[in-house]
Amino acid sequence: MSAHQATEILDRQLLLQLGERLRRLRKSQGLGTVDMAARVGVTRNTLRAVEAGDPATSIGTYLRVMSVLGVSGELALLAGDVLQPPPADSAAARSRREAPAVRVEVSASNAKHRLQDLQSITMHQEAVRLAKADPALIQKAQATVERWLSSGDARSATLWREWQDILSEGAWRKVLGATRRAQQLRQTSPLVTILPEEVRQRILRQVNQLKNGVILDSGVGTPPAESSETP
Repeated sequence: MSAHQATEILDRQLLLQLGERLRRLRKSQGLGTVDMAARVGVTRNTLRAVEAGDPATSIGTYLRVMSVLGVSGELALLAGDVLQPPPADSAAARSRREAPAVRVEVSASNAKHRLQDLQSITMHQEAVRLAKADPALIQKAQATVERWLSSGDARSATLWREWQDILSEGAWRKVLGATRRAQQLRQTSPLVTILPEEVRQRILRQVNQLKNGVILDSGVGTPPAESSETP
């Protein structure tokens, strides 16, 4: 599968993998979370968000963590000219030798609950985007919460009341993180009810694609193949 066929899910999976790699690097260097957070100049909660691949965390914070761990050079490769095609009038461009293409296969964790949570986070990211653009959707989600609360299911009542505050305040970070509480909130979420069915099905297709592996092509050397999938 080509990368653009699984953009939302792929983006989230790459952040999860980056966060996990940074966590392993920190541990391999014998750094605890307190020491690491102090070196980076962030709180422990922010460091945990980075290591969880939280998309709400700024790229600057990720970069500072990478710098402390000694891997910021990898980002410098992306920011520089190394991976760019050579200028049209250069000797490299006139060379008949085909430039190497960089291809990487990305797949989801085999753990079923990790893939389900990846799917849930992506659906909530899309729902939040739609809610920000159309406040009427927030009202629809609020009405759903009120209906659920009136049903008398005491097991989820505390989470639903918290959802009332989240919806009224727009506190989206509470449900888009990788914390245990965020996972619990997503499991009792009224927000996914505002997703159009075609959006839901698109995300489900992307999850299935990621199970089989998504190929990332640098585009340098050999152009990426056209997708046969219709929008």
